[in-house]
Amino acid sequence: MQRLTMLVTSDAQWVIPETPEFFEALGDPNPDYDSIAFAVKNLGFIKFQVVGNSIIEIELHPRNVELPALLAVQQEILRSQVGLFRIKFFDTEWRSEISSSPEHIIARLSELCAPLFTSPKTERFVVQPQDLSTLFSDEENVLRPLAQKWRVSFGQFDPSVISLAVTHRLLSRLMIAGIRPHVPEPRWRFIGDGHTWIGGQYQHLGIGEKVENMPDKEYGGWANQFYRSVAASGQPRYDLITALVDYQDEDRKRRSVCYERLMLPWKTPSDEVFVTMCSRTTSKDGVAVSLGAMRGTSVARKLVRSA
Repeated sequence: MQRLTMLVTSDAQWVIPETPEFFEALGDPNPDYDSIAFAVKNLGFIKFQVVGNSIIEIELHPRNVELPALLAVQQEILRSQVGLFRIKFFDTEWRSEISSSPEHIIARLSELCAPLFTSPKTERFVVQPQDLSTLFSDEENVLRPLAQKWRVSFGQFDPSVISLAVTHRLLSRLMIAGIRPHVPEPRWRFIGDGHTWIGGQYQHLGIGEKVENMPDKEYGGWANQFYRSVAASGQPRYDLITALVDYQDEDRKRRSVCYERLMLPWKTPSDEVFVTMCSRTTSKDGVAVSLGAMRGTSVARKLVRSA
């Protein structure tokens, strides 16, 4: 049976074994060892093999794989017409899994390659991870429809995501960052008008800017790490945040805010990954505040401006 073997380098370049391009990426023009195995296990290459027209085999060492390589392989899986996929990956030993679902294989690759991420410790920003399953079962939580949409669509982004946010009055609380394989720094694609704390000018001029370059630089650097982690892992985050935020209004004061934050990774038709962040303000004890019940009050106006 005919086999086509390719490799994806850590910076998402496709190369064919035993070619000058492969040896250049390997950094050795005349290897006297199993160069493909070495590249996969030590350099973060991903081996991508098409067997006939029936199966795709993917071989990788998850801990060494970089995001650009992972996204390149996932995009190729989405475009493929085969009906069976096999992953061979190194843990403490080589293991393998097989599936007929490209969506499952893509999700499994993201799970295997998810970087070990620990929330940065800081006095200004306190993160309490929450169980995402509680969100799916909480019919009163306004963030639930967005989480459900992500789950039933297998994380595929399309215009209906925005339509759903409009329908459920979430658009003003939504922020979207895009992460490309070759430029893995998150950049703003959308900033909802409910995030007035960030400053009216930045809400418009910030589109296309790096997340880390927010007016509150420390907040931007802190948030940037979460956007990168969610994009790289392909896994959602649901957190309770207590933060001290520098408001970009007339007073320009540092204020304390508490909010629930839902971050979801979405695949797009291009090689860009979207990470949506939607939030709702909570009280100090973590109980959600009903903005609708308080609309028009001075407290409501203050909460709507919160991050």
